[in-house]
Amino acid sequence: MNTTAPARRGGLRDFYEDPAVPVASGTPRSLRQARMLAGALGAPGETGRTVLDIGCGDGTAAATAAPLLTGHRIVGVDWSQDALKRARTRLAYAVRGELSGAGLPFKDASVDAVLFSEVVEHLVDPDAALDEIRRILRPGGHLMLSTPNLAAWYNRGLLLAGVQPVFSEVSLRAIHGRPGREVVGHLRLYTARALREFVAAAGFEVVRLEGAPFHGVPRPLRALDRLACARPSLASILLLHARKT
Repeated sequence: MNTTAPARRGGLRDFYEDPAVPVASGTPRSLRQARMLAGALGAPGETGRTVLDIGCGDGTAAATAAPLLTGHRIVGVDWSQDALKRARTRLAYAVRGELSGAGLPFKDASVDAVLFSEVVEHLVDPDAALDEIRRILRPGGHLMLSTPNLAAWYNRGLLLAGVQPVFSEVSLRAIHGRPGREVVGHLRLYTARALREFVAAAGFEVVRLEGAPFHGVPRPLRALDRLACARPSLASILLLHARKT
């Protein structure tokens, strides 16, 4: 399969500023992640907690989570001006920031929780990204990270058949050798074991790892995809809850 996308000459930054590039993740996994975070944060108290949605895209995931995080302050963060423009139609707070270079516009230990949904797989330097997230989190602060699973149940079969796994990409211009139609800019993929080890090595305590379904699975296979969520190592999407140690 070879699905061609518009030619992009400006590298990753221009790629993500293109309005045609998808910037929203699926609602079911956003809800699962929000429920995990709501349980971790508990009641908001007098002032509530500060929750950052880093890589907020168009704000859909944060807006989906908001009803489950009533009383807490949710701030969207992205470096794509196009994404922020759309996010501000859904969120009360949306600011520009990045995980490299100048870093995030927040003080050390000033944030209670970070939503990091479908972002880490797009990063050139994920180690620096987790260092920056750890810097802004308060001691005991929560990280809610989601990312596609390289070892999803169907990817295991595809690899045996010599087919490029779903979620993996070899080009920013076209799909080559795998199912799917959208070029989304994935640079890194994780198995459940690799994700646990990576996050722990960055100074976090892994509290919980769950699986979530993928909206792109063909309809006849969606029941099987939901069933696979019971085994995170086989699930389409990995949902990880960690705390800053």
